[in-house]
Amino acid sequence: MTHNYFRIAGHLIDIVADGDVMALLPSFANFRCKPDDDEPLLTTVTIDHALRPAKEKTLVRKFDTGNGDTVVHRLSDGGYQYIVKDIYGRECSLLICNADFSQCRCALNGDWTMRSFGLNDALMLVYAFAGCAKETLLIHASCIGVGDKAFPFIAESGTGKSTHSSMWMQHIEGAELLNDDNPIIRIVDGRPLLYGSPWSGKTPCYRNVCRQLGAVVRIERAPKNYIERLSVVASFASLLPACSSMKWDERLYDQLCNTISHLIATTPIYTMHCLPDREAAIVCHDAVAGK
Repeated sequence: MTHNYFRIAGHLIDIVADGDVMALLPSFANFRCKPDDDEPLLTTVTIDHALRPAKEKTLVRKFDTGNGDTVVHRLSDGGYQYIVKDIYGRECSLLICNADFSQCRCALNGDWTMRSFGLNDALMLVYAFAGCAKETLLIHASCIGVGDKAFPFIAESGTGKSTHSSMWMQHIEGAELLNDDNPIIRIVDGRPLLYGSPWSGKTPCYRNVCRQLGAVVRIERAPKNYIERLSVVASFASLLPACSSMKWDERLYDQLCNTISHLIATTPIYTMHCLPDREAAIVCHDAVAGK
């Protein structure tokens, strides 16, 4: 078995497999690394094709990921089992994790497309939930960088996050895309930082970058362009749905909420009511990044 190391948002993960896994994980190429001596692992994921579903388990829920369904079971030892399905309902991977997601096993099924999809989704789940204890948030957002600052745009799917990002890139000098679906926010020494990730939805933007978090902006469609800074309560309500979480797990959910509270205390949160046009990008930029 071969150890394949990746450093994502400063956290080290180890994928143990029979050989190199890069053929299944091309988006991870920029995150591959050699660990420092005694560097702590966030998680170890072992590819184990002999893995079978647990016998003693309780169904928690099935949820739609946008690319398929994931079925979640709680295990008798406090861990979890996930079955990742694609949009055709095919079972692409089986994932079994211990309670803190530090040790996980994964079996892959089907052709290359299924196995690559199944492994990517399994790793994203593991990273999001293992990171909860490390003040790390995997968020659903499109993120722009300007200078040394990052500005993630959050919204419900189809609202226009990517469109607003494209408006910044067209009309704001120096604006560049950092990630278009799943950037990572981490609190490091009290400072909120935003990182690129190997998960970026349909846009191939897998950048291993780190910027200071400037602000978080919720995008809402409106007949005219205007922006408002949110109160603490409204900020929490806006951020929570954008974070990958398991509300049914009290420990992980409390950790997630604590990190969001810390983030709100250090970072302004806005709602941008907007049209998909040049003016929207300028109004937003001038408010959150300064003229």
